[in-house]
Amino acid sequence: MKKTVVSSGHAGKLFEQIYDYILDRIRRGEWKPHDKLPSIRSLATEFNVHRLTVFKAYQLLKENRIVEVKDKSGYYVRPDHSLPVDSLHNPIISAYVHESHLSEIHQVQAEYVLSKSLLDPNLLPNLYFSEYVKQVFDLYPKMLGTYFTVQGDQELRDALCRYFTDCHRFHLSADELLITCGSQEAMDLVARALVKPRDAVMLERPTYSTAIDIFRRQGAAIVPVEIHPYGYDLEQVEKLMQAYKPRLFYLNPTFQSPTGYIVPAEQRKRLVELAERYQCLLLEDDPYRDIYFGKEPPLPLFAYDTAGWVIYLRSFSKYIAPGLGIAIVACRSSIMNYLIKAKLLSDSGTPLVNQKIFLHYFFSERLQQHMEKLRIALAVRKDIVEQELSATDWQWNSPAGGFNLWVKLPETVEIERLLSTCIKQSITFVPGAICDPLKEYKSWIRLSYSYLNEQLLREGIHRLVKLADGGNAYRHPMLND
Repeated sequence: MKKTVVSSGHAGKLFEQIYDYILDRIRRGEWKPHDKLPSIRSLATEFNVHRLTVFKAYQLLKENRIVEVKDKSGYYVRPDHSLPVDSLHNPIISAYVHESHLSEIHQVQAEYVLSKSLLDPNLLPNLYFSEYVKQVFDLYPKMLGTYFTVQGDQELRDALCRYFTDCHRFHLSADELLITCGSQEAMDLVARALVKPRDAVMLERPTYSTAIDIFRRQGAAIVPVEIHPYGYDLEQVEKLMQAYKPRLFYLNPTFQSPTGYIVPAEQRKRLVELAERYQCLLLEDDPYRDIYFGKEPPLPLFAYDTAGWVIYLRSFSKYIAPGLGIAIVACRSSIMNYLIKAKLLSDSGTPLVNQKIFLHYFFSERLQQHMEKLRIALAVRKDIVEQELSATDWQWNSPAGGFNLWVKLPETVEIERLLSTCIKQSITFVPGAICDPLKEYKSWIRLSYSYLNEQLLREGIHRLVKLADGGNAYRHPMLND
């Protein structure tokens, strides 16, 4: 009986599927070092493909030093081959890893939560929100008995189109918007719909750790791109696009997580030009746009895109209504069709109740007025953290918005040991290594100032600094003579 592993309808080429099959058997230990592999003729017969297809797969395995050829004998598994689970050179292997490093930290119960880039619920107009939920049910009495479309509520998508046009100069139709259950689902849909194993995917370094997990699970070959306080080195970006021909570049250019950096407008325009030239999709994640402490940030990359190379991901879960879990994906119809098909495989659409509540809550005058108060409250909390850190020799760039502070500790501090100690003292933070595709940011941590109230935040940072200093007290800035 012929194998059905290989199919002409697969997203990858036939020889790549043969490569995956052989690599998987080696990874599982079914073919061990020194084992002779099936002949080209036998595999071609088994999978009903041309012998040249199998030959190309074996050549790729040889180039990657997984197999070796012995004259007049055939192909053998190399005794010195290396198949690390986290391999960048053999990304199909990483598709078997299903981990979320950030969620593991979030599951830790702590009093001083400096790890969650989420909003303190007390900063939301909760009483007003509660009253508005009742009004929405009065407006839509049959809402709970109504089916919803997979793409999202038409009324909400129409309203968001007007909002994006007015605020961000987007030109799109409701058919170019998809409503998802938060940004993580949106990112996962993009990965499943558009990225296949071995596709090169560019990621900022450092970046949102969940993005690393999602694309690695998909088997992508991660190509790190350094991000700096001034943005990117665009010459480096272009060279990487030329060399790797990436399928996608995931970026978070506005109050970037974890750094808080802002990519300037001129770089955004240039990135869109590079994306079109090298046919690389840009996945723009924009969860903190409204959380600015001075002037508004530059327009999203999507505003400069006229050829359909930008996919815009906007979450409203961070600071509008986390309990509703509303996010949107904006993209052109050619890409939208793939995303809708991917969403149909996971659910039949984002709950209509959540969408209707969000529609009337978000566009209410009361909430829009509240946004200014929210920005002030978060700016105060950021200042508290910086005050507490000012007596240390820790390093950071003060962000102009967002929820996080990206901090470099002295190299003498072992971050993993510090985290373990802090957890025992009911303190959590995000170690920088999990935000790095190369896992080399050993002296960095991400501190989120958005989740705790002012008193707990000050106390938590104070305790963290003392633990990092080996338990020795440091001179508190408020106690200076």
